[in-house]
Amino acid sequence: MSIEILTEMSNRYGSSPEYVLAGGGNTSYKDETTVYVKGSGTQMGTMGPHQFVAMDMQKLKAMLEAQYPQDEAAREAAALADMMDAKLPGQEDKRPSVEAILHALFPYKYVLHVHPALVNGLSCSQEGEAACTALLGEDTVWIPLTKPGYILAAACHKAFAEKQRQIGSFPQVAILQNHGIFVAADTVEEIDASMDKVMAALGARLTETPDTTEVEYDRERACAVAPALRMLYSARGEAVATFRHSRMVREFTADKKSMEPLMEPFTPDHIVYCKDTPLFVEYGEDYRAAFADYTLKKGAPPKIVAVGGLGFFALGKNKKEADIAGLLFLDAMKVAVYSRSFGGPLSLPRYYTDFILNWEFESYRQKVALSSANPKRLAGKIAIVTGGAQGFGKGIAQAMAAQGAYIVVADMNLQGARACCAELEGISGPGGAYAVGVNVADEASVRSMVEEAVLGYGGLDILVSNAGIAIAGSLPEMTKEKFEKVTAVNYTGYFLCAKYCCEPMKLQRQYSPEYLMDIIEINSKSGLTGSNKNFAYAGSKFGGVGLTQSFAMELVEFGVKVNAICPGNLLDGPLWSDPEKGLFRQYFDAGKVPGAKSVADVRAYYEAKVPMKRGCTTDDVACAILYIVEQKYETGQAVPVTGGQIMLK
Repeated sequence: MSIEILTEMSNRYGSSPEYVLAGGGNTSYKDETTVYVKGSGTQMGTMGPHQFVAMDMQKLKAMLEAQYPQDEAAREAAALADMMDAKLPGQEDKRPSVEAILHALFPYKYVLHVHPALVNGLSCSQEGEAACTALLGEDTVWIPLTKPGYILAAACHKAFAEKQRQIGSFPQVAILQNHGIFVAADTVEEIDASMDKVMAALGARLTETPDTTEVEYDRERACAVAPALRMLYSARGEAVATFRHSRMVREFTADKKSMEPLMEPFTPDHIVYCKDTPLFVEYGEDYRAAFADYTLKKGAPPKIVAVGGLGFFALGKNKKEADIAGLLFLDAMKVAVYSRSFGGPLSLPRYYTDFILNWEFESYRQKVALSSANPKRLAGKIAIVTGGAQGFGKGIAQAMAAQGAYIVVADMNLQGARACCAELEGISGPGGAYAVGVNVADEASVRSMVEEAVLGYGGLDILVSNAGIAIAGSLPEMTKEKFEKVTAVNYTGYFLCAKYCCEPMKLQRQYSPEYLMDIIEINSKSGLTGSNKNFAYAGSKFGGVGLTQSFAMELVEFGVKVNAICPGNLLDGPLWSDPEKGLFRQYFDAGKVPGAKSVADVRAYYEAKVPMKRGCTTDDVACAILYIVEQKYETGQAVPVTGGQIMLK
């Protein structure tokens, strides 16, 4: 039952960004002989009872009396080996938190270790130690800056013993300089009360708080920078760049001087996920040169790029990595603001930062926390799918997400797009999809759609121009308004999407001259051959093939392949099968199929036209999309996917 209580506490604190970011922090429970401590790299917010590592408490405590080598590297290696040896049988595939020894020190059943920005405003401040004693009392232990691992546990052991002599009882709260807070007690309720007391005491001292209010910013400039940074981070597009802005961000990124408090990290977590130093650039400067200079000096590209007067971009090899870097840098900003109430910010010294950058245990934690599945055929590709909230478009979005693409689901039905994204994230994970409301026939709406995609992911690799409508009718029946509506969505909408989507693609090619991207129109077999009493639709699709060929010639120099897919009839989709508005119903009512006495007769008529005796499916089209993206030598093509109903001549 105690493990369940520990799990509940871990999940509660781990799910609150006020206390935990990026899976940081750890918790434990102990009985007479065993310490159950959070596994390294696991997420407090979602971990289950099986993810705690069972360890021999006496072996952990014995480490504090052991004689280890004086050499730092040899000492930490020997201590690590002993800590691993303290795992109980059956725990071989688990790795305990590096603070496991520290957890064993407390003679209390439960221990919570977290890194709230408010607490770190104190721990990362010039007057932190004095303010700690004044605000939190003599029974709180202040631990001066100490390298993590065995040496930190030894320092805490000594400090705890001294505090116990002073106050007559073992301390329950410890503030670790430039690190975080430990709270221990025999019940979770006591831990909650102590944590609340600390937060209230620090909050009462604040002279200012971080202002995370959203503010206006230059979207055009942000969209011009993101694709450049993404490709500089990875010339193969295996990267995501997410943009961050707020009133607080604007304050710190206003100019180089404003960024000074953030140019060195505050805590180990900031180093692990943001690296040691952000890159600051002015808008419009030579990003390539700045990036290259940083990478040469640091041995790796920057995780954070601040752009003067604009905001900052968080970079990573995937969305998860970029998002975590962004969250941690925002946290650093909050720490800097809070620290002003305690004498001003105090960053980590360079020797400590270098130690963390090269420390094996932190490298392992980052590797586990950021681990992802094996690469898939569209892994890392950023794609917009218009008309993606339902039907054919939704099926395409699902198929592409299953192959690792980030999907921007764009649709007039924003509620449906959001619902689709929720389903897609079940395939690709959090952040794998983003919903945007769009009317493809409206220029401002399309421009905004592309901006949202670029600001959310850093660029654009694939446009699937799928949004379309079909209104059937003979010449006498067709009205000008209906004809123009079909043309506006199917023809003009494709033009507008291509016009604005190619802009970030051009930027990406500028920074990675070999990179290839794709514009794919979901056309129709009706774009290859006329369609009786359906001329509005067929005409728009014939026009789409013309646009495809023309765009292909214009954009080839920018590495953008432009192709169309011409599916046969998706007979099981709502376009055809909707009982009230579907084409089977429309064609039956229009008398398009001679002799048809029911909607079923109309369906049978169309199935008989296909040599493969069935309608086209989303999977059929998805296969064509994968082919188009993966091939490197075809552009301007109209690829039939018709089951043999239409054969090219």
